[in-house]
Amino acid sequence: MSLSDWLFIGAAVTGILALIAIASTFGRPRGNFLRWCAALLLIALALPMGGLGLLLRHYTWLIEDQPVALIALKQLGPQRFQATLVPTGQPAIERELLGDEWQLDARVIRWQLPVAFAGLPPVYRLERLSGRYGDPQDEISKPRSVHDLRQRWDFWMMQQRYADLVRLADARWGSAAYLPMLDGATYRVSINPRGGLVAKPADEKTESLLRQSGW
Repeated sequence: MSLSDWLFIGAAVTGILALIAIASTFGRPRGNFLRWCAALLLIALALPMGGLGLLLRHYTWLIEDQPVALIALKQLGPQRFQATLVPTGQPAIERELLGDEWQLDARVIRWQLPVAFAGLPPVYRLERLSGRYGDPQDEISKPRSVHDLRQRWDFWMMQQRYADLVRLADARWGSAAYLPMLDGATYRVSINPRGGLVAKPADEKTESLLRQSGW
């Protein structure tokens, strides 16, 4: 299960315990104050867990090497390609890329204290898919293509907005992988527990295309 699933379960269990504590106050005049305090404490735990689960719904745990996505390329013209990105467990995304190479960027979240004491592994999300030119001068003068893969609301955006109030994680750490865009090539992208993206040919045809191109 994902980190969000565990947080939702924790929030649900805590919420149920809060309801039990509230129900136990009826018909028992003694000890109601303590029961209400316990119920309020449980609710105070359940709400942040549920909210955090919602904000982290697009992130994946980094416990071991994880498959991130497949990316397939089709050439449309000189330095112009149609890229089909298939993130693991998500629908395919088709975008046009300009340049000689594709690049996939991800953001990795590493937890700070006190969350780190819980032993939570890092999580990641995909940030952007872009095209890049092999010649830096082309990168300066030619049109570029950058596609945002982020969701409108998630944990990192909220962390940045309210960093002065609470800081649970250090997410100022990212990783990127890039390889040449070749007509008919398919690449497999994975990420390791340290947060590094790794791209490799997904089949023998792509390996052959890479050798022919001099990579």
